[in-house]
Amino acid sequence: MSTNNNKKTYWKDLKEATQTTAKGLELTWEHFQKSIRSLAQKDMENAVSAKNQSFDNNSTSNLGIVTNLYPHEMMPIPDNGRYKLHNEIDDCIVCNKCVEVCPVNCIEIDAIRGTEQVGTASDGSPIRFYAAKFDIDMAKCCFCGLCTVVCPTECLTMTKEFDFSEMDIAKMTYEFGNLKDNEIIEKQKEWDDFQAEKAAKKAKTSKPILKVKPIENKEQIVENDNKKSVIKIKIPTKKVETTEKTETKPKIKIKIPTKKVETTEKTEQNLRLK
Repeated sequence: MSTNNNKKTYWKDLKEATQTTAKGLELTWEHFQKSIRSLAQKDMENAVSAKNQSFDNNSTSNLGIVTNLYPHEMMPIPDNGRYKLHNEIDDCIVCNKCVEVCPVNCIEIDAIRGTEQVGTASDGSPIRFYAAKFDIDMAKCCFCGLCTVVCPTECLTMTKEFDFSEMDIAKMTYEFGNLKDNEIIEKQKEWDDFQAEKAAKKAKTSKPILKVKPIENKEQIVENDNKKSVIKIKIPTKKVETTEKTETKPKIKIKIPTKKVETTEKTEQNLRLK
């Protein structure tokens, strides 16, 4: 019985596979015939090209074109897709978090601190750095999206632009810096001058440093400039405290047994007689 059931299922599966394959081939053959007829009737110059972008559904139905007219027609792109990165530099506070979290080091930032607050982001965050360099190398990017997650002002986002291929790989690096070459030199000089001025003010207001000489003896004589008074500095020594309270154990006196001479009346009489 089991062998008969296996034979039935085998032929049933084979029949279904043949029918589904034939249905797919039928659809393919139908499109193939339409394309041959349209090419025989019309020249390919009449088809919609990149130069001639005016088309409608009726014009393309008879040309044998059954695929999307990319890039003029595209499939809908999901909102949560990960594609080309974009940085809204006006909202960037140059916090360097995207550089630290990037697993492939595709983001490079050179920041110059301003002498005062540079600006304010759209969310109210203060901007204190200039983005002298903010480059994103999309050739290295692994599209993980971590940089967009850690961005505090949400200025770094992924757009829906997915086709940004280039013949030259150097063109895959996109620059978002907000300073020109001469401005970079100027802002860096301002910051260096500010730091130098700050250090000079600190040096004027700071107290002189007193040098302490090492003490060799227990007593050292320190004389002032006029040598009028002599100050003796004594090094405190730790005194060993001795406590007189000691625990005394009770002494045990051992008594030596002595033999007592018993005198009786008989002995006394004998002595008298003698």
